[in-house]
Amino acid sequence: MESDQSEKGLLVEEYVRKGLPPPPFLMKTYMLVEDPATDEVISWNEGGTAFVVWQPAEFSRDLLPTLFKHSNFSSFVRQLNTYGFRKIATNRWEFSNDMFRKGERDQLCEIRRRRAWSNKSQSKTQVNQTASPPPPPPPPKDQSSENEDQRSSSTSSSSEFTTLIDENKKLKQENGTLNSELATMKKKCKELLDLVAIYGGKCGKKEEQKEEENNEGPKLFGVRLEVEGEIEKKRKRVEIRGGC
Repeated sequence: MESDQSEKGLLVEEYVRKGLPPPPFLMKTYMLVEDPATDEVISWNEGGTAFVVWQPAEFSRDLLPTLFKHSNFSSFVRQLNTYGFRKIATNRWEFSNDMFRKGERDQLCEIRRRRAWSNKSQSKTQVNQTASPPPPPPPPKDQSSENEDQRSSSTSSSSEFTTLIDENKKLKQENGTLNSELATMKKKCKELLDLVAIYGGKCGKKEEQKEEENNEGPKLFGVRLEVEGEIEKKRKRVEIRGGC
């Protein structure tokens, strides 16, 4: 491990002596990607247009401390963001920059560091998104969409009004049906009371007839027999008529 660190340090010093302008971070990253001994951890993709960190844990533990004096993978990704690298794959840590290509080390001088973000929240958001560009703002609503919203709103209101009218009609119909049934029940109740009254009257007449029959005198072969009191009453009536 110490021999690898010394060799990589000598390569960096050689680049500096030749007066190459690329920043140290880019040169160190390029050396890590170019080194065939670390291809299992970090290497170029098949086309040499981007590099892939195949094993982030081993990369942070074994390779980052050799050149960057830290083992924080998030800090490494944040540095890539500041130099315009983009994460171009969703299933692996693959980063690309148009000037960072296999066999084109001279193009590193064209890569410039971006300005720092204005606040920490934007920087944290960018790290969490793993070097992906921020989403575009939503397009402004045009007049046609607003008109469609208004039309849909008015259509919804008219449909609710129509529904209320239909429900009101149904309630009126049900109310009329109930009133009709109530009138029918009242009529039947009155007819029942009339029948009860008629039946009660007939029973009363029969009882009066029975009482009259009971008050009459005795009969013999169906002929009423007059008693002495009744004969005396008839005699008095005849005398009164004769005197007149």
